[in-house]
This record gives sequence, C-alpha cells and structure tokens, in this order.
Amino acid sequence: MGFSILKTRVAQETLGRLLAGYLKLVRRTSRTVVEPADIYDHIRPELPLIIAMWHGQHIMIPFARPDWMPACSLVSRHGDGGFNAVALRELGIGAIRGSGALGRKVREKGGASAFLAMVRRLAAGDTMVLTADIPKRARVAGPGIIALAKASGRPVHPVAVVTSRRIDFNSWDRASIGLPFGRCAIVVGDPIRIARDADEATSEAARLALQAGLDAVHARAYELVGSRDPGAGLRAATGAKAA
Repeated sequence: MGFSILKTRVAQETLGRLLAGYLKLVRRTSRTVVEPADIYDHIRPELPLIIAMWHGQHIMIPFARPDWMPACSLVSRHGDGGFNAVALRELGIGAIRGSGALGRKVREKGGASAFLAMVRRLAAGDTMVLTADIPKRARVAGPGIIALAKASGRPVHPVAVVTSRRIDFNSWDRASIGLPFGRCAIVVGDPIRIARDADEATSEAARLALQAGLDAVHARAYELVGSRDPGAGLRAATGAKAA
C-alpha cells in the first residue's frame, strides 16, 4: 500500500519538488569551478546541443545547465520517472517520457516516440540532456545518442558534475547525490560531431569517442574535488558479467 501511495500524482509532485529544492540548496552552497572556464561562451553559438552524461550523474547534471539555456531531458515512463520529471520541471528543464532499450523493449519503453520527440525539440532550439549508457550496462555508451546526433545534426558534449561532499549509492550505476557546503566541479568535454550520412563504422567511432570523452571528464572532475570516481571500473565489470 505504501508503494502505491508513492506512485500517486500528489506524492510524485511532492517528492519532485522536494528533490528540486534540495538540489537548489546544494547548488547555492557549493563552491563551483567550471572547466574550461569559458565553455559557455564557446557553446552559445552552437546551440542547441546534446549534453551526454553517465547514468550515475543523472541526479547532479542539472547543475551543468545555465539558466539561459532551454533544455529537455529524457525521463523513464516507469519507476522514479514521475517525480524526476517534476524535479526537472522545477529546475527549468522539460521532460520527454521514454527511455533507451534493446530489441522488443523499445516500443514498451517508448523509445521510438521519444526519439522523434527529441529530434523535434532540438529543431525547436532545446538542448537535450541524456544519459549515454543503456540501463544496467554502466559506462558502456549506447548507440542512441549518436543516432540522435546524426538525425538532428547537433554536436554532443560529454559532461561530468561532481561534488566533494556527496552520498555514493551502491547501485548498478554508482549514482551520486551532492551534499551542501562542498566543492563542485563541472567539466565539459570537446564536442563530438557526426554527419547525417555517416556510415556504420563512423558511427561506431563516434560512440567510442563519446565513451572515452565521458571517462575523461569524469576523471578530471573527481580530480578537481580531490576524490575518486566510485564508478571507475564498472565497464570492465559489466563486460565480465556479459561474458
């Protein structure tokens, strides 16, 4: 019964607003460094763009979006997607409901319709904020963001947001949520561009470049706050399990 109550609209609204309020507190009380320092000046002319993150960063990534940048994010139809969508709304970010999947689960999770919605939002000028890895395959970049970049013609930037004071969860993605009164590092990687007519080999090269770029920004962000990435090594663990 308690779980059912948490899935009601009132509960989702309440939880979402509480999460957004908490994240605003963390942002206000954190000493933040952005690297490169002038990155937002550089990306303004190329808006809209696609912001890519590892799944464990999905709670903190709203910190990377300046208030002047219109943005949307892909949010799951299931589980905690409801209050996450509310939290994003309170933080000024739109939500497209759906999620990445493989095989027959694409339709079930709304992946195809969500993909078309993201292409439309990018064409309308909204930046898209997305996780790069498919759920349960941590730190392995999927083909979805690359396909979106091809279809939209927009560049992809790998981004990491890390705080020195945080809670690291023992989840499949080693998700983190920042605590107030710490240091925060926002690191943005070089853009990855791919032509609309790119072949399979070029698309795979772009996927690997995104994966490497996300590894690099995470390593640098954790270095800046004097900490260690709790998700380092997850790709190797995922590969071993799959094997």
